[in-house]
Amino acid sequence: MKWTGGKADAKAGAGIDARADAGAGAEAEAGVRAGAASDAQDTAGTAGTAEPAETVGTAGTAETAGTAETAGTEEAAGTAKSARRRRTTRNAATAVAVAAVCCGLTWTAISLTGTPADSEPPASGACSYTATGGGAKGLGLPVHDPARVRPYRAELVTDQGKVTIEALTEAAPCATTSFSFLAGKKYFDGSSCHRVTTRGIFVLECGDPAGLGRADPGYFFRDENLDGAAYPAGTVAMSKAAPGRNGSQFFVSYADPDFRMQPDWTPFARVVGGLDVLRKIAGNGTEDGAPDGRPKQPVVIRSVTVRQTGQG
Repeated sequence: MKWTGGKADAKAGAGIDARADAGAGAEAEAGVRAGAASDAQDTAGTAGTAEPAETVGTAGTAETAGTAETAGTEEAAGTAKSARRRRTTRNAATAVAVAAVCCGLTWTAISLTGTPADSEPPASGACSYTATGGGAKGLGLPVHDPARVRPYRAELVTDQGKVTIEALTEAAPCATTSFSFLAGKKYFDGSSCHRVTTRGIFVLECGDPAGLGRADPGYFFRDENLDGAAYPAGTVAMSKAAPGRNGSQFFVSYADPDFRMQPDWTPFARVVGGLDVLRKIAGNGTEDGAPDGRPKQPVVIRSVTVRQTGQG
C-alpha cells in the first residue's frame, strides 16, 4: 500500500523520513530496471549460444551437424533454464523490495521506529526527561515521583466534541506524568490536531501547539510499555520524530488497523468516552482527499483537564 497523499508538514510531525521513503522507492525502481536489463542480457546470451551451433550444423557433415545441433540445443536449453532461474530470483527479490517499500510507508506512517536500545523501558520508578534547549520558555521539566502517582482521567474538549481518556499510569508512568504535566501547563490548549489517516491505520494525531507536527515541548523521554503493544480502536499512544524521543505529540486510534502494527509507540491511555467524536472527525477526511493529511475540518483542542480517579 503506497500512500502518495498527505501534507508534508503533517508527515514531518509524524516522524516520516521522506528521504528514506524516497530512497527505498528509488532502490526498488532501480531493482526493477536492473532486472529488466539483465533479462535482456539473458535473452541475448541464449540466442547467441544457439546461433553458432546452427551454423556449424549447416557447414559440416550431417553427422557433425546433428551432433552440433544436439549440443547447441542442449546448451541453449541449459542457458535458457539458468536464465529463467535468475529471472525468478530477481522477480522475487524485486517483489520483496516493493513490498518492503509499501509496508515501510505504512509502518512509518506515524513515526520512525525505535531500535532495541531506544525501546528499553525505564527502571522501576525511574523516569528521565532530557532537556532539548527548545520548546516554550519557562515550561520546565516534568518530575516523576512514584510515591505520588495516582490514576487519572483526562478530558479533551475540542471544537468537534469531548473525548475522555484513562491514563495507564502503572504501565506507562513516564508518558502519563509528561501528559499530565503538559496539560497542567495548558500546553495543549488552543492547539490543532494536525493529522488524520483513513487507510490501513486509522488515527488522529495531535499535541503540537503550532499545529505543524514538529512540536518540541523542551524535553524528551524514552519509550516504555512496548512489550506486546497493540493499537486497536481507543488506544492513545505517543508519536515521535525520532527513535526514543517522545515529547508532546500523541495519536488516538479511532478504528482497528488493517494489520498488526509493530510495537514501536508507547501506549499510555485508552479512550473511555468520545470515540464517536473521533470517528466523525475522521469521516470528514483530509484537506486534499488523500488517506493521510490534515483534517478537512480543523480540529482544535480547547482544553485538557486532568482529574484523579483513585489513590493508586
